[in-house]
Amino acid sequence: MSYCPKSNLLNLLKRGSKFFRKASNSAAPTAAPTSTPGQASSSAAAISSTSAMDDLHILKTRLCIIGSGPAAHTAAIYASRAELKPILFEGWMANGIAPGGQLTTTTDVENFPGFPVGINGIELMDRCRKQSLRFGTQILTETVNKVDFSTTPFKVFTDSKAVIADSIIVATGAVAKRLDFPGSGEGPGGFWNRGISACAVCDGAAPIFRNKPLAVIGGGDSAMEEATFLTKYGSIVYIIHRRDTFRASKIMQQRALTNPKIQVLWNSAVVGAYGDENTNNRVLGGLKVKNVLSGEVSDLKVSGLFFAIGHEPATKFLDGQLELDSGGYVVTRPGTTLTSVPGVFAAGDVQDKKYRQAVTAAGTGCMAALEAEHYLQEIGSQEVKID
Repeated sequence: MSYCPKSNLLNLLKRGSKFFRKASNSAAPTAAPTSTPGQASSSAAAISSTSAMDDLHILKTRLCIIGSGPAAHTAAIYASRAELKPILFEGWMANGIAPGGQLTTTTDVENFPGFPVGINGIELMDRCRKQSLRFGTQILTETVNKVDFSTTPFKVFTDSKAVIADSIIVATGAVAKRLDFPGSGEGPGGFWNRGISACAVCDGAAPIFRNKPLAVIGGGDSAMEEATFLTKYGSIVYIIHRRDTFRASKIMQQRALTNPKIQVLWNSAVVGAYGDENTNNRVLGGLKVKNVLSGEVSDLKVSGLFFAIGHEPATKFLDGQLELDSGGYVVTRPGTTLTSVPGVFAAGDVQDKKYRQAVTAAGTGCMAALEAEHYLQEIGSQEVKID
């Protein structure tokens, strides 16, 4: 990474835009910005990016990483050890979550290798961040709100900075959808991380859930899978669904409906959560469940509630510049982190709607860094200083 004085870079950009306009008017155009496949190679996009930089602090790097979870920091560790000197935007309450990603919203992480007695989610991500810094990653606590992948080098924007990068790793994650009702939050009277979770695989084996009645909200494949998984630990698992049919695949429905430890509450919705009096309300004790047809509200004694109503990948800022699937996840070539734009890579939950685990995110972060390094070698990218 190298700092580029704004006035000098703007002069270069202005001279470059004049050159490209002259070239486009000639019978045999010579040099032009490199267009990426599937993207519009328009001078309008370049001019827009140039004008957007007018009042911004401008940095240049061979690799820019967008994200702050296990995928982003693993990528940063590998890239910085390869002397790529990456810039990492960790965001500031991006998608309503603090830097560090979804692990900062959980307490004990017991399934990440190397921690036999578990580790607090915030502490784990703080260690990852320190490791990234140790090897030379420049971390900026700002949220990326715009990118320009239409030409190379790529451009990444926050409210105060613009980064010109030869390659990009998108590792912005996906946020678990949650329902809002009394007792569902994190503040006083809320039981989030005290019995309410959005990841059965992550939290289901915790001691507070073992041999206790549990509940899952949802009606899709994820809900069926999580309910079935929880039967290993809970005494009974309730699936709470506001309709009278599931939208899950037939095979997943069959597995759940034929499991003797699963009971379905049809046409039902959770309208409140309350504490366990035996623990002075420190953990979840039960739910208020409303029948959406009759309006009747009843008590359901459970020690755990798991939201399984989907995830929302953090891809809106990409503004359609990368290929996404129907759920908004970045599409990557199977077995790689390559996206639809050469030089742009995606890692972690932003491209993974199946596993969504910290350790798998870290693995794809490693892949993205290695593939970015290989890409930079292919294009002959070197650290460039502009005086």
